[in-house]
Parts: sequence; structure tokens; C-alpha cells
Amino acid sequence: MSTIAENIAKVGARIREAAQASQRNPSDIGLLAVSKTKPAAAIREAHAAGLRDFGENYLQEALDKQAELADLPLIWHFIGPIQSNKTRPIAEHFAWVHSVDRLKIAQRLSDQRPAQLPPLNICLQVNVSGEPSKSGCSPDELPALAQAVTQLANLRLRGLMTIPEPTDDVAAQHQAFARLRQLRDDLALNLDCLSMGMSHDLEAAIAEGATWVRIGTALFGARDYGQSAAH
Repeated sequence: MSTIAENIAKVGARIREAAQASQRNPSDIGLLAVSKTKPAAAIREAHAAGLRDFGENYLQEALDKQAELADLPLIWHFIGPIQSNKTRPIAEHFAWVHSVDRLKIAQRLSDQRPAQLPPLNICLQVNVSGEPSKSGCSPDELPALAQAVTQLANLRLRGLMTIPEPTDDVAAQHQAFARLRQLRDDLALNLDCLSMGMSHDLEAAIAEGATWVRIGTALFGARDYGQSAAH
């Protein structure tokens, strides 16, 4: 079985190759390790192998890991759906939120961000595939939401995020990611982040401009959702 360090090296090679194929600088692409359902020990192992950015979907699980790993200089990203009653601990304990899809949540995050912390880095989640089951604002809703979020004092709007409909069709992968890039460019807000691409489609995402790829399975192996169903 591959170790986490070996998996990180393999994913790093994929990122470099995809960047070079697209004439991009690999250092412009961040590797966000999606550690949901994985134990703190796995995060500690990944940090020892060079990673510092970790993405979590389940709030209580994430807070437990943060407490256990408080000795490490980790950067925590919240990437799951956000309920109104969960905004305060997210505002208090994360540096990034990739999954803001409505103004009410953004306002609460800004209001509840502790004054001693820097502004919370925000990506707006867009449902580019139009799937009814997926979180994310619609492309039509995006311009008004983005403009409103730029006015919130304790947030820093960095870019957009999407989780397109899974497909093995490479052309369809490119189409979805190109749509998100175009939506960002059309906003004309000088946003520097595109959070898109996962273990199965990171090459297409990088070709279309991803600055964060969110990688879980290729780093940590298959997930055990039984551990997190309650969160």
C-alpha cells in the first residue's frame, strides 16, 4: 500500500505535468488536501511530507482535528455546505471558505469573524452543471452575490469554486471548468482563485486555470463515511 508521502509525490507530479502541458507555473497551483473522514494522524503524516493546506467538509470533525493538531502550522479550509447555525465556528476557526453560495451566509461569516483575525478568504460556489442536488449559486445569481460580498468588511473575495457533475468525458470536464473561469473573468473583480478539480479530473481543471485543486482520494485513499455521518 502506498504511503501518504508517496501519494503526495504522485499527485505533485500530476500537477507539474498538467501545468507544463498548459504552459503554467506549477507554483501557481495549490494542493488542498481534502482530509474529511480521515484521522488526525493522516493529516500529521501529510504535513510531515510537505502539505499545509487541508480542506474539511464536516464542522465538528474539523474542530476536533484542529484541537488535536494545534501544534502544527496548518491552514484550514472549509469546503462543505454551510448551515446558518454553523457560521460562527467556521468564521472563528478557518482561514478559507470555498463553499459560500448565498448572501445570508456571507453576511454571518463577516459579522462573526473575530476582529483580531485577518479577513476570511472566500470563494463563491457556483453550480455550473445545474444539478438540483448540488450546492452553489446559479451563474445568473453570481454577479449580484459577488458584488455584495465585496462590500463585507471581514471577508476577502478571492474567487470561485465548483463541483461539476462527475464524468469521465474529458471534453465535458474542460467545458465545466472553462465555464467557471469565464464566469470569474466576466465579473471583472480581479479575483485570483479558481477552486476546481479533484482526484479524477485535476488535469482538465489545471488546463482551464485552477489555482486550487481539492484532492482527497488520491492522497488518503477511499473514505470511510461511517465515521462522519453524524456531522
